[in-house]
Amino acid sequence: MHVNDRSLIGQEVAGYYIEDIVGKGGMAVVYLALDPRLSRRVALKILNPVLSVDDRFRQRFILESRTVASIEHPNIIPIYEANADADGVLYIAMRYVDGLDLRRLIYDRGPLPIGPANQIFAQVAAALDAAHAHDLIHRDVKPANILLAGDHVYLTDFGITKHRSSISGLTQTDQFIGTPRYMSPEQINKETIDGRCDQYALACVVYEALSARLPFQRENDIALLWAHLAEQPVPLSQLRPELPGEVDAVMMRALAKAPEQRYATCTEFVSALRDAISGQQAGQAGGMPFVPRQSLHSGPYPVPDQGVPPMPSSGLPSGPSPVPSSGPSSVPSSGPHPVPVSGPHAAVPGPRGGGGFGAPTQPSAPRKRPGRVPIVATTLVAAVAALALVIMIIVNHRGDTWIRYKASSAAPLTFEYPGDWTARTHQDLFAVASPHATEFESLFVAGPGADWTAVAQIVGDDPDSASGVYVQVSDTLDAGGTSEQMQGKMAALLPGEVDVGKPVQDQAGTSPATRFDGALHDPVTGTRLGFVSYVIDREPKTMLVMYFCAKTSCDDATQTRIRQSVQVS
Repeated sequence: MHVNDRSLIGQEVAGYYIEDIVGKGGMAVVYLALDPRLSRRVALKILNPVLSVDDRFRQRFILESRTVASIEHPNIIPIYEANADADGVLYIAMRYVDGLDLRRLIYDRGPLPIGPANQIFAQVAAALDAAHAHDLIHRDVKPANILLAGDHVYLTDFGITKHRSSISGLTQTDQFIGTPRYMSPEQINKETIDGRCDQYALACVVYEALSARLPFQRENDIALLWAHLAEQPVPLSQLRPELPGEVDAVMMRALAKAPEQRYATCTEFVSALRDAISGQQAGQAGGMPFVPRQSLHSGPYPVPDQGVPPMPSSGLPSGPSPVPSSGPSSVPSSGPHPVPVSGPHAAVPGPRGGGGFGAPTQPSAPRKRPGRVPIVATTLVAAVAALALVIMIIVNHRGDTWIRYKASSAAPLTFEYPGDWTARTHQDLFAVASPHATEFESLFVAGPGADWTAVAQIVGDDPDSASGVYVQVSDTLDAGGTSEQMQGKMAALLPGEVDVGKPVQDQAGTSPATRFDGALHDPVTGTRLGFVSYVIDREPKTMLVMYFCAKTSCDDATQTRIRQSVQVS
């Protein structure tokens, strides 16, 4: 089969009906296609037929694409199928959304604001570390492969990964795998590679996102590859003066020519970058004012310079990209929620001398019978006082009202949660219910590389409110697993460092479940969240129901009621 841009539109390929082109590169074309078997649209990537000539490459492509499809991570784009068609041409079908990629965002907006940029970096790093934990290396990390669905980030194009034991370089057909603008020195030299080559590429992306220019800009690929091997980029702080000098040191390490001089993981790199930037913010260097804003997590952010255009927290301009889709990027809560009442609290006036509702001010004047005005005023005051009392009773008893979460594709179950909590369903990935649902949604979606700043503030200010329920379905979790197995699998899904206790047979509602108690810990802020989790075997995927809190023990009355209310769909 010959791939010639638009020649496949309207045709069927491997059971998919091609509708349009959404992207193309030197090695593949990405199409919007319909999968009639499941009545869903997919991003269908068809590789250049010249690659299928390489038998080794074809076998590795199919094997490793299927391995990527088995990785359960919120920031890795789901892969539905990877195979070769009847003519031997390789293709890969993945989730599609009409979204935006980071390349287009930088092109449209210029250097990104610090807060949203940090959140993008953290989610990409988490996806890369998850792949590296499965001995897979992406090898083509670039802005075009970082897809933005609202505040959520997906890393895509895992179809040309390699095992850590492989040697980088060319296929038998002399096709480079990678993009010279972001390629690590060890890839260029065809040396043995590991996940640190992806870290180098990610550092190039970070540099570009914060400065709107590449770390190395040359007139041809040969000069560009030489720059990666032998030259140093202009320090970021010179291109963006509000960044502290500590950022340059972090970038120098991530862009080190020798991989052993870089950070151990991508998450360690972006965490060090965030700490370097936050040190600047904490010290107010450069005189940048702070303003509260709603973004991917709450907290103060510096106002960007006039030359740095703002990045919206949601509703990014759309453009055709093979971005995963499950509907709107900002999903409303699953059902009605009581709105906090903040009405007037009247103070009933007491006896006052010299006016008001007391004696007349003119003793010599004849006494008159009380008129209607004082009576009406007194009645109004009493009514306001009664209303205030009712409001106090409502507010004080809101915790006695419980709401039932409605089942969704992300969380196919129902459960009860307190009426003063909010439930949020994040696309088709997970659901969270909490008094601080927005902050915890941002924490859980970022995975191991999450920024805990907003949650740390909640835990410090009001630890009793730092609690909630987190629900996710997963291919990798196993109700029969050991604590060591569960710790490794949860570490790839959850934020921070994870400690898991021994499994205990229990029930969640009427469903048999394995209980795992444990804790999430952020080594940067020292913040700790304990949890009581239940792993429920169900088809087609296992379900995790986790109650978390900032108290010494999460085995409390709230956890018990939530667990007892679980009804699996």
